[in-house]
Amino acid sequence: MASGDDAANGPRLTQRQRSADEQAQPDDPGREPPFLDLAALEQQARARLSPDVYDYYAGGAGTETTLAEAPTSWRAWRLRPRVLRGVGTPQLGTTLLGSEVRTPIGVAPWAYQGMAHPDGERGTARGAAATGSLMTVSTSATTSLEDVAAVTPAGPRWFQLYRLHSPGHTDDLARRAGQAGYAALVLTVDLPVLGRRLRDLRSDFALPAGLLLANHPPVQGTQPPLQAAVSPSWTFADIERFAAVSGLPVVVKGVLRGDDVARCVAAGASAVWVSTHGGRQADPAVASAEALPEVVTAVGADAEVYADGGIRTGSDVLTALALGARAVFLGRPTTWGLATGGADGVARVLGGLTEELAHTMALCGLDDVRAVPRDTVVRTPWAAR
Repeated sequence: MASGDDAANGPRLTQRQRSADEQAQPDDPGREPPFLDLAALEQQARARLSPDVYDYYAGGAGTETTLAEAPTSWRAWRLRPRVLRGVGTPQLGTTLLGSEVRTPIGVAPWAYQGMAHPDGERGTARGAAATGSLMTVSTSATTSLEDVAAVTPAGPRWFQLYRLHSPGHTDDLARRAGQAGYAALVLTVDLPVLGRRLRDLRSDFALPAGLLLANHPPVQGTQPPLQAAVSPSWTFADIERFAAVSGLPVVVKGVLRGDDVARCVAAGASAVWVSTHGGRQADPAVASAEALPEVVTAVGADAEVYADGGIRTGSDVLTALALGARAVFLGRPTTWGLATGGADGVARVLGGLTEELAHTMALCGLDDVRAVPRDTVVRTPWAAR
């Protein structure tokens, strides 16, 4: 997704969200549900947020075709369980560019987290750390990249870089990420201009007064939401250049074509990230689940591959791993977790989906997320599309 430091900075929250005694489930205030229900969680978040803020997080570009197809595209695949394999408790830990994580489910970069909860990115960082997940911090965060890093100094994190500012400011952000202990730099390359997001246009969406974009240059008055880049267009040569500026491995996020990823890797990318930007850029675009096999084939063993976009169940995660992704990342689900429960809400989403993944792996006779065979899934012509 496109990505407050505190309540005094003016996050646009409803009174219900400010009420601590309403953080529990509204239909059962005494206990948590026995399973992760993301659809219900979204509705709870919607009730806590103002309509324009909810639409900003939930909406997509154009006719929202890409947004709608993202979850169903993973269901075009079917699991092929193995039996009698003597599988015990599945191994869920892996490494992402050398950083150890306890789950292959991470947090995608998303902007303006201070609108979802007063803790903003700090809350997301704590929730990710609690589950051993990797968090990617957005350029358009409402907390500075250094302050997010300070929340969990030992936890792995990456910094996502937009082409939004002058070349000098953008280079400075890359240097700061390296100095602050981030483990990788994520170049978002699918935003040469902002997607046409009709929900935001209808609501005339703007950031709440006083909510600061902590990594952006200082501006006078109310800060506008993301706009078209003001710096020259990036090229494949910028991959190596940003690696040198930051001193970090570079992940290229927003790729959907095999020919593009081959050039990214040849230009020095350590990993590529299959993404449609949450359905918020080109529309209708090919879904991540459709693009992933082509990307994995083009990359081969030369770089790691990640994916996001519509992943909502443990079987979706397993499908992505079988298709060659080393990890997946969540955007909107962690948004709803933050909005409804702060750091604990984020941890419940990440932990719940990790539990679903472990359960699905056990049913399929698999014991290690680092070794999910390609023939675990098969494309089926009768799947709902």
